[in-house]
Amino acid sequence: MRVHRRSWMAATAATAVTAASPVALGADGKLGADALPLLPPHPEAGLLFSCKYGMTKGATLEERLASVREAGLDGVDFDDAAAVTPEQLRDAARAMGTFIHGTINHAHWTTRLTSPDDSTREAALANLKHCLRVSHAAGGSGVLIVIGRKDDGPEGPDRARETIAKAIPLAAALGQRILFENVWNGLFYDDAGPRDQSVKPWADYLDSFGSPWIGAFFDLGNHARYGDVAEWIRGLGPRIVKLDIKGYSNALADAGGRGKGFVDITAGDIDWASVRMALRDIGFTGWVSAEVGGGDVTRLREVLTQMRQALLG
Repeated sequence: MRVHRRSWMAATAATAVTAASPVALGADGKLGADALPLLPPHPEAGLLFSCKYGMTKGATLEERLASVREAGLDGVDFDDAAAVTPEQLRDAARAMGTFIHGTINHAHWTTRLTSPDDSTREAALANLKHCLRVSHAAGGSGVLIVIGRKDDGPEGPDRARETIAKAIPLAAALGQRILFENVWNGLFYDDAGPRDQSVKPWADYLDSFGSPWIGAFFDLGNHARYGDVAEWIRGLGPRIVKLDIKGYSNALADAGGRGKGFVDITAGDIDWASVRMALRDIGFTGWVSAEVGGGDVTRLREVLTQMRQALLG
């Protein structure tokens, strides 16, 4: 049977759009019929600038999402996944026109994947799966997690690997990356060690999963406590999927440089020129999330200006 070329092309295009449009996965694991609420914004110089949802102000979820858009940010990293269903966040994103690029595991410090307690790890796995569903429904691309703490013992990372592996099939089905953040938890580096520690233990742990759905959510400010940020960027290379950004000042830390010294992004001691060069060297593009003191729209605009100054020069 002959098909008119224009009709065939129209039908093909419609099929392609339908196939490419993610749909929401509910808590019951079933696919719904609602399409992705928003398309991602066009990147500026390869970077997309966002803030943590917790930095925003407002009486409602919708008001807080609207403030992100009004401030000129490209999107938001949602850190209150326990408070919403996948459908609620999807609908709020659609209504406000704010792009949500991912979620943050809401209980990873207390309900840890490294825990020696089986029931705690099962709860941590359930939390991770919920965050994957919420991120997918809202149009995001990944979940930030802290895998645990050194206090859970030397077998903790192995326990976390075994538990996280159970979530990888869901992550793959939803197109979501599971992204480990470098935090002050004593894992993969010596908390009291020198300021030139190797990135290799953390890189090796990421690689040990052997999965493209595992990556790094590299916090630039967190690593400033341990030495050269640019060196770790180059060491992790394409393992870095997303970035957190904050400033760090040794002058505000204790005498050993090990205390809390977080400051605004363009304050402190981080050599942003070297960070920019390292990010260019590894070809990084994608999302950068501010994690500093937040506030109203005026404050969010100030943070955006600092992000651009630090990473675009």
